Amino acid sequence: MNWLNNAWYVAGFQHELDGDNVVARRFLGIPVVMMRHSDGRIAALEDKCPHRLIPLSAGRRIGDELQCGYHGMRFSINGTCTLAPGQTHIPSTACLKAFPLENKHGLLWIWLGDASHADVDLIPDIRWNDHPEWTPSRGYHHVKADFRLAVDNLMDLGHESWVHLRTIGQGEEECIPSYPVKVTIQGEGLLSAHREMPNIDAPPFFSMVLNHSGRINRWQTAISLAPSICMTDFGVYPVGTSPDDAYRTHVLHLLTPETENSTHYFWSVARNRRLDNENLTEEICKAVIQTFDEDAAVLELQQKQVEQYGGSVPKVALKVDEAPIRTRRLLEALIKRENEDQGFIYRPALMIEDTTPKLEMT
Repeated sequence: MNWLNNAWYVAGFQHELDGDNVVARRFLGIPVVMMRHSDGRIAALEDKCPHRLIPLSAGRRIGDELQCGYHGMRFSINGTCTLAPGQTHIPSTACLKAFPLENKHGLLWIWLGDASHADVDLIPDIRWNDHPEWTPSRGYHHVKADFRLAVDNLMDLGHESWVHLRTIGQGEEECIPSYPVKVTIQGEGLLSAHREMPNIDAPPFFSMVLNHSGRINRWQTAISLAPSICMTDFGVYPVGTSPDDAYRTHVLHLLTPETENSTHYFWSVARNRRLDNENLTEEICKAVIQTFDEDAAVLELQQKQVEQYGGSVPKVALKVDEAPIRTRRLLEALIKRENEDQGFIYRPALMIEDTTPKLEMT
């Protein structure tokens, strides 16, 4: 797989490294083990003992060090070997590769490319996961599909009317593709697809969060920030009321490639209302799990078909494919620039914060 290497990817939620936790994952095909030192430092190391290649995560943690479970070699948080049992001399090559790892917005961010370019200011601004004016419902899915298929899915929200009819989709009489979408490139690596749906029936999820079963106005903006972050910014409010009082949500889809055909899907659904309602937080979490389970089933079927028949998708392009196709082209252009120009460093645009319609939809 041809990855965009010099970029920050989400490696997990910050709380996953609480206490003595050791977390092992594969990113962009690279095995990584992560931990937090007792002094607060966090580390991401290549999960591969330099002796006989056994994963360090298959061993155990000894204080602030990782011990290989095969011959007992120990490694510090910076990847240096501190103990080679049976000898006093430690070979200079007995070390682990370390990757820059940062905490921001309640998330762990890893840089797998040239470490000298790992500028923390390049971490995307997705503050809603950890902000006092928003309450998140968080979770994780492991998806057995190419991350680009997941991005396609999130930039083509027209599928909701068929895949998510039990949760967020409109019925065929008000199917989402019937409402025009405006696709816009907002900045470096950043694309949005905005759609407004006035005076429609409230799907089950929106009836729940609004505590309202009548007609609603709805808008949603699918946003993609290369290489693999998407956000669904939506608002819903009863017909006859103001969009300024809408129930707003930033759905953060934090996709990190695991391998060529599998993806880490970290997600956070941050809302602007009933912030202290823990029951609502849990109910949203359950609904989102159901919704993303539906997506994962489709993506995994699609992955198998792509592997069997080869080539790229879509085979036949429809109007709903404009945003996914343009998003792929943006990423392909960035990867090409990185491969051809060693001095090029991708500097992503900031995420869009507000896509509220200025006037009430009628």
